Amino acid sequence: MVSELPGQEAALQSTGRRWRGAIGNMLGRAILSGEYAPGDVLPGEIVFAETNGVSRGAYREAVQGLIAKGLVESRPKTGTRVLPRRRWNMLDPDVLGWAFADKPDMALLRSLFELRSVVEPAAAAFAAERRDREDLKALKDALARMRRHTLSTEAGLAADRDFHGAILAASRNDALVTLSAGITAAVAWTTQLKQRDRALPRDPIPEHAAVYDAIADGDTAQAAAAMRRLVDLALADTRAALTDAMEG
Repeated sequence: MVSELPGQEAALQSTGRRWRGAIGNMLGRAILSGEYAPGDVLPGEIVFAETNGVSRGAYREAVQGLIAKGLVESRPKTGTRVLPRRRWNMLDPDVLGWAFADKPDMALLRSLFELRSVVEPAAAAFAAERRDREDLKALKDALARMRRHTLSTEAGLAADRDFHGAILAASRNDALVTLSAGITAAVAWTTQLKQRDRALPRDPIPEHAAVYDAIADGDTAQAAAAMRRLVDLALADTRAALTDAMEG
């Protein structure tokens, strides 16, 4: 059974939106952690509302959010059931956040890095061919902020997301741009994962600088190669961090 909402007394003064978010986060984390497995039925709205002291309407709206993310389906008489994992929108930033709230499984990490290794080198090559002055300015600014703040800070992580997002935008490919929120969320969460238990094993900013230089030079082949190296090294660092965490 999913645990009760934290901070009940203070939360009673929250807005309806905050309630919906708290309920959605609680249920989302429970699903992604395996507390509710595919095929399981979530608590009914009456039981959940009475147990947690929230309105039935807030619960229903939170469930609608989970439905939109492909995590559950709700049918009359059968209730709200967790869908198979293949139906989940794993690139939704909220879903990724719930997956990384605990330690994500290696299958998820592998799939995210495989996606990045397919998408980002191609996007970098397109960006090298199609970027304009504003794109280069956005990339240069993000790189400068990464150097100034480092990736161990929130400001540095935000700059890292902006850097990868700017490359997708500079690709001038609408289909790739739609992946931007998911790709940048994956970048941020995996970077945070690598430094949960220790400092980053190395400085990844030189690889980002190499990508920027290739895009600025208009070298499509080198841009793709530099981005591929960046993603490969990030995966190696993530595996090493997880190995150290298991041995520690």
